[in-house]
Amino acid sequence: MDNKLATITQLFDGKEIRSYWDAEKEDYFFCVVDVINVLAEPKDSSDYWTTLKKRLLKDEKSEIPTKCRKLKMKSPKDGKLYPMDTLDSQGIFRLIESIPSQKAEPFKMWLAKLGSDKIDETFDPSKGIDQMIDFYLKKGYTLEWIEARIKAIIDRKKLTNTWKENGVSEGVEYAILTNDIYKEWSGMTAGEYKSYKGIRKENLRDNMTDIEVAITNIGELATREIAKNEKPKGLSGNRKVAKRGGGVAKKTKDFFEEETGSKIISKNNSLTYQYTDEDKLIEK
Repeated sequence: MDNKLATITQLFDGKEIRSYWDAEKEDYFFCVVDVINVLAEPKDSSDYWTTLKKRLLKDEKSEIPTKCRKLKMKSPKDGKLYPMDTLDSQGIFRLIESIPSQKAEPFKMWLAKLGSDKIDETFDPSKGIDQMIDFYLKKGYTLEWIEARIKAIIDRKKLTNTWKENGVSEGVEYAILTNDIYKEWSGMTAGEYKSYKGIRKENLRDNMTDIEVAITNIGELATREIAKNEKPKGLSGNRKVAKRGGGVAKKTKDFFEEETGSKIISKNNSLTYQYTDEDKLIEK
């Protein structure tokens, strides 16, 4: 099994970019001096970063230096942990764009291509769907699975639209309601479920078995139907409904397990790589 992390680390020709996974924010934080070492190859990466920070703040009025977060990273020299400047995924890409180096050009071209693709999708949304289908096919999913996945995305959108009509705010409140559904039928929040399966930024449903997906869908469909009929207002009322919807999924899960003798919740995932014990140790 390939142990290489499915992060931007793969973009650096296999050279080590120390990273830290923040499970709460569901994002990576990357060591700034490691990126500088690869792209700029300075004699002293710390001095280079100090000078670059001053230029970014003074000349470019950039917020990149202020977005840095001090995290302890293991030194490749003595194995000890030292506080280092880190940036999240968005911040590290902005940093790459600010480094005047020929080695940074491929990254800048890649970022420009991503931006161009997003603009194209604005005018022709089908391009985004085509790219999604191609991505899943390359991952080894079947067309039948992809068709079911697209339907699930549409059903999820119907649920969030219902929440919106009932006065629920996007973002955090949607996540709270989703966690209520998961917690009720699986005993875990979405984040805890991902951790149980050994995944991080990856999509949870993409790493579920068919029956896990089916039970998840039942919970969300039941929540949507109850919410449409009763029209609870605000987060508090919709949380009660989300738990009831999750309860419908739990009854289905329990009945399935009783009749088949098989457990639904599984640690299986669809990853072609795994996160190492060292990463987990750093995370702790």
